[in-house]
Amino acid sequence: MGELNKEQLIMFERQLEHQKQQLLEEVGRTVHEMTDKDESYADPGDRAAWESESGRDLRIRDRERKLLGKIDEALARISDGTFGECEECGEMIPVGRLRARAVTTLCIGCKEIQERKENKPNHPT
Repeated sequence: MGELNKEQLIMFERQLEHQKQQLLEEVGRTVHEMTDKDESYADPGDRAAWESESGRDLRIRDRERKLLGKIDEALARISDGTFGECEECGEMIPVGRLRARAVTTLCIGCKEIQERKENKPNHPT
C-alpha cells in the first residue's frame, strides 16, 4: 500500500470539512432549541420528560463534540502529511477504511488488538 495521492487527500479534507460543518450546525440548533424552550411546566411529568430529552440531547452533543475533536485532528494530519498512517504500526490504513471512517487512526489489525485489550483488561496480550 502506498501513500495517498493529492486528489485523495483533497477528497478526505472536503469530506471532513463537510462533516464538521454539519455537526456545528446541529450543535447550534440544539443550543438554540434548549435555550428557547419555556422551562415552566405545570405538570411534573412534562418537566421530567423535558429533562430526560435534554439529558439525551446533551449526551448526543457530547459525542458530537468528541467527533469534532477527531475531525480537527484528522485535518491536522492531512496538513502535516501523516493522514492515513496507523499510529500503532505505521502502515498505511486502506483507503476503504478511511472512506468509511476518515477520523480513524488505526488500521484494522491494530484496531482489533485494541478492542481485544479493552474487552479483556486483566488479560495480558
